Amino acid sequence: MLDDIDRRLLRQLQNDPAATLAALATRAGVTTQLATRRFERLRASGVLRGQHARIDWRALGYEIEVSLRFTLDKADPRAFDAFIDAAREVPEVTEIQTFLGRVDVRLSLVARNLADYHRLYRERILTLPHIAEIEALMQVATLKADERLPL
Repeated sequence: MLDDIDRRLLRQLQNDPAATLAALATRAGVTTQLATRRFERLRASGVLRGQHARIDWRALGYEIEVSLRFTLDKADPRAFDAFIDAAREVPEVTEIQTFLGRVDVRLSLVARNLADYHRLYRERILTLPHIAEIEALMQVATLKADERLPL
């Protein structure tokens, strides 16, 4: 599906998402017009779904990142939907993932400090519906956070 030109353009975009289209084209060894057409085609086909900003939560005063793993009480057939709908309402939740297996849902959340996390946990997390079990993992360090694909 992707040819060498597409791969070169996508590699350049991954390496410097803030670069201008002209700069990406130059680095990939193609004209700006060709790069424009290729990026339009990649967007239309769903390969390139957009660009986003990565915000450093610590720079904004959020010192704690926690991964919470939930096993849900699935006696209610709407347990997943109700839980996820409620979790989406917690502003400090930065990611929601669902799984097959013992763990049903994982939430990532940020807190300003340990006291803030305890407040969030008591007031927001423990009030989420259909919880059977919770496991909390406090992040100590991020060793790799690279979203680039080997193109």
